Amino acid sequence: MRVLSVASECFPLIKTGGLADVVGALPAALAPEAVAVRTLLPGYPEVIARAGAAGPIHVFDDLFGDDLFGGPARLLAVRMAGLDLLILDAPHLYARPGGPYSDPQGRDWPDNPRRFAALSWAAAEIGRGALPGWVPQVVHAHDWQAGLAPAYLHYGAAARPGTVFTVHNLAFQGQCDASLLSALRLPREAWNIDGVEYYGSIGTLKAGLRLSDRITTVSPTYAREITTPAEGMGLDGLLRARSGVLHGILNGIDEAAWDPARDPHLAAPFDAGHLEGRETNRMALRARMGLDGAPEALVVGVVTRLTGQKGMDLLLEALPALLGHGMSLALLGAGEPRLEAGFQAAAAAHPGRIGIRIGYDESLAHLIQGGCDALLVPSRFEPCGLTQLCALRYGALPVVARVGGLADTVIDANEAALAAGVATGVQFAPTTGPALESALARLAALWRDRGVWATTQANALHAPVGWARSAARYAALYREVTRTA
Repeated sequence: MRVLSVASECFPLIKTGGLADVVGALPAALAPEAVAVRTLLPGYPEVIARAGAAGPIHVFDDLFGDDLFGGPARLLAVRMAGLDLLILDAPHLYARPGGPYSDPQGRDWPDNPRRFAALSWAAAEIGRGALPGWVPQVVHAHDWQAGLAPAYLHYGAAARPGTVFTVHNLAFQGQCDASLLSALRLPREAWNIDGVEYYGSIGTLKAGLRLSDRITTVSPTYAREITTPAEGMGLDGLLRARSGVLHGILNGIDEAAWDPARDPHLAAPFDAGHLEGRETNRMALRARMGLDGAPEALVVGVVTRLTGQKGMDLLLEALPALLGHGMSLALLGAGEPRLEAGFQAAAAAHPGRIGIRIGYDESLAHLIQGGCDALLVPSRFEPCGLTQLCALRYGALPVVARVGGLADTVIDANEAALAAGVATGVQFAPTTGPALESALARLAALWRDRGVWATTQANALHAPVGWARSAARYAALYREVTRTA
C-alpha cells in the first residue's frame, strides 16, 4: 500500500517537538505491515542542504503566487536517514532564516497560511496523480500545517485517495483571516460550517477534522478528552459528531534511536539485564549538571518546554517540597521567559541541588533519561507524550499527571499495582501543586524501599514503548479508507 505522509517537520531533518519524532518513526514501523510511506516536507534551508543534489521530479509553475509571495516550486525526491522523502522546494515560501514557523526573533511568519496551504496543495496534487509513477492510495496529513490537504482533495476531482488526519495537539489550530479563502485556492462552497469556516475565520485544523475520512489522535485518553467542552478547545462538538471515525492510537518511540544498550550519547551502555552502566550515567549526569550533593540523593530529571501547559509553574512552586525530600533536579528546556528566569534563580539559590540548562541539547536529553532516577512530566494536558516512553525504556520511573497519553502509558504505583507487581511509575491527579507534592512524597517513599524500587524499575524497562501495535492499527485504518474513498 502506498501512503503519502504530509507534515511540517520530521526527525532527523527538522524538529521542534514530538510531531517530528512521530513522522520520522512511522515509515519504518509501517514497513512490516506492507505499507510504503513517502513523506512530504517543506524545503526549509536545512532540509534543502541535506538533500544535496537531489533532482526535481515535478515542477509547479506558480505555487500560491501573488506579487509578494508567488513563485515556482519543485518537488525533490531523495532517500536519507532511512526515509523516502519528497521535498517541496519553494524558495519564496521557505528559504529564510529562523525556525519552521517563525523568524529569528520568534515571531510567526505573516505568510504562514500560504506557506502551509502550499504544502497541503502539493500533497493534494500528488494525491490526484501529479507523479504518474507513484500515486498514493492514502494521504495522511498531520496537524494544522497539513490540515488543508483533506480539504483540497474533498473539493477536487471525484477520484481521490483516502484521507487520514492526525491531530497531535488540538491547541494549535492554524486559523487565518476569511479574506484569504480565494488566495488559498479554496472554493466558495468551502465557506460554511461543514467546510473550513471556524468562528468567522478559516480553520485549517478544523478543515482536517471535518473533511478527512478518518481522524486519529495520539492516545485513547486524549481522544476521549477532546470530545469534552473542558478539553475540546472549541472543537468538541465537531469531534463528538465525528466520534465514529475518531481513533486514539498511541504514539511509540524509535527503539533504535532510543536504545540504552547502543546510545552514543550515554557515558556507558546498559540494558534491563545489565544495569551497572546506569550508575555510570547517573554519575556522569550529576557531574555535567553540577549536582554535588549527597550521591545517594534521588535525581529527578525534566526534559520539556518550559510552559504552563507542561506544568512547569507547578514544578517551580513544588521545588521546596522536592528539595525537602532530599532530591536533586536536572532540568533541560526552554520556553516562557518568566519560567526560564524562575528556574535559573532557583539553581542559583540551591547550587549543587538544582542543575538547569536553558535550550535544547539532544545529547543531554539522552543522558538525562539514562542517568536520572525519575522523570517528571506534570502536564496540564498531554496528547501522548514521548519523554515518559523514553524514560520507561531507560529505566527512569516516570512521574506523570493523569492526563492524555500519560495516563495510558504509565501504570501507577498504587497499592494494588505494587501488590500485583505491575507498577511502572507514579501518576497524580488533579494537575495541581498539592497533588504534585503528594506525588513527590510517594516517589520518595518508593526510593527508600529499594526492593520495590528495583521491581518497579524492571517493569519500566520491559514496558512496551515501540510502534508495533500502533503501526498495525494505522495499517488497518489505511485499508478501511481505501475501501471507502
